[in-house]
Amino acid sequence: MIEIKNIVKTFSGQEILKDISFVYEPGKTNLVIGQSGSGKTVLLKCLLGLYKPDQGSILFDGEDIVTMSNKNLKKLRKEVGMVFQGGALFDSLNIEQNVMFPLQMFSKMSEEERIDRVNFCLKRVNLENVNRLFPSEISGGMKKRVAIARAIVLNPKYLFCDEPNSGLDPYTAILIDNLLQELTYEYGMTTVINTHDMNSVMEIGERILFIKEGMMAWEGTKADILKADNKNLQDFVFSSELFKTIKSRSI
Repeated sequence: MIEIKNIVKTFSGQEILKDISFVYEPGKTNLVIGQSGSGKTVLLKCLLGLYKPDQGSILFDGEDIVTMSNKNLKKLRKEVGMVFQGGALFDSLNIEQNVMFPLQMFSKMSEEERIDRVNFCLKRVNLENVNRLFPSEISGGMKKRVAIARAIVLNPKYLFCDEPNSGLDPYTAILIDNLLQELTYEYGMTTVINTHDMNSVMEIGERILFIKEGMMAWEGTKADILKADNKNLQDFVFSSELFKTIKSRSI
């Protein structure tokens, strides 16, 4: 579980995050939604320990990373998996080497054990016989699955995803959503997903935090979102093409 309490973050005198509190639950897909510039990425970087908030605490299973020593923070990062928006694969490494990279950095496995773990994770994301291919030789959806395999190769307790469906067609995006949810259930991870994709929200939004101009504007589930009495949320939801279609059909 990750709990954030009264997080405030300021850059150049401007408050980007304004007293945000929320609980990300384990074994559930926790989504953070909001317009571009709302503060989603800054919040994610605070959770990753890349930014230190000016106020508040960030508790990973009760331990506050804001006051944590660098030694303990480095230890915690071994339990964190990250899927970046563009996949962030190393172009000069093949697929096997990309997925193996965290194992070389943080594990004491033998080469044989590493290869077995890489193959297991690739199989888990429905990719086999791609080990010797390079990122330039596979599709965008395959790249995202490789990025997910790399993120789970250390069997993390916490999984962070920044716009995992960015640049994908709707069908592939649904496959990625379902895969992330399956892995969350399977490993009991605390999964945090930044997204503006309303398809993702309605597919896998078990816990949703809506941020508006750096403030927590709403929280709930995908079942709550359409009946929520919150103008800012409704304006955001119905700005998507999916919900424009739904709304027009209901008139």
